[in-house]
Amino acid sequence: MIRMTLRITTLAERPELGVWDMANSWPAFMMNDPIADLFYEVAGTVHADHVLVADDDAEPGKVVARGCMMPFFFDGTELPDDGWDGVLRRGWLARERGPRPNMISALEITIRRDLLGHGLSPRMLRAMREQAARLGFTELLAPVRPNLKHLEPHTPMSEYASRTRPDGLPHDAWLRVHVRAGGKIVRVAPRSMVVPGTLAEWRGWTGLPFDRSGTVEVPGALSPVHVVVEQDYAVYVEPNVWVSHPLS
Repeated sequence: MIRMTLRITTLAERPELGVWDMANSWPAFMMNDPIADLFYEVAGTVHADHVLVADDDAEPGKVVARGCMMPFFFDGTELPDDGWDGVLRRGWLARERGPRPNMISALEITIRRDLLGHGLSPRMLRAMREQAARLGFTELLAPVRPNLKHLEPHTPMSEYASRTRPDGLPHDAWLRVHVRAGGKIVRVAPRSMVVPGTLAEWRGWTGLPFDRSGTVEVPGALSPVHVVVEQDYAVYVEPNVWVSHPLS
């Protein structure tokens, strides 16, 4: 375990940092959700107070982790099925048309690829909780992407998310981090992220042939990708798990 002295601030406080240049481990197809531009294209301006950046004393100015959040308006009682995409869409609508956001959600915590497994994620989550509270919110939501679900793409997310260890904590390590930080698992978001593409695009993202209709297991995907060769498209529908973090 590498011992690090992290300095975590908002992107608004240090806009000069290359927060988006950091090497990461996200699969290429995850970078092609068409809804993502509603946040990331304006993250450094509109949402600079909602992006946390971390560097280490040993490498000052070099980003080692980031965490992104987005305020949004939600008038329902049950958290929505469309999870991550829904947060981005509702956040954009609230900014462009109103009403004022009444909730805030985490979007991602990304750790520099060579530092995965060194305990940075819980520290970033704690910082996100603190920043959400400073911004006046009483709850931080998160459509969580369980980090080992990709090993079981055909297992229903409801079954996977409900597994626990003998100590009662979640089986999945990333869900476990959230629960240990004070989060509560609420429900599954069955269509949290939708990534459509032509077969050529999916071949480019994955290196797989995509030459038959049906379902295809893609490395890093939490569920199979649905392929229709005759219509030249494939669609990935990712389930996530809603976690609520009370802040008061």
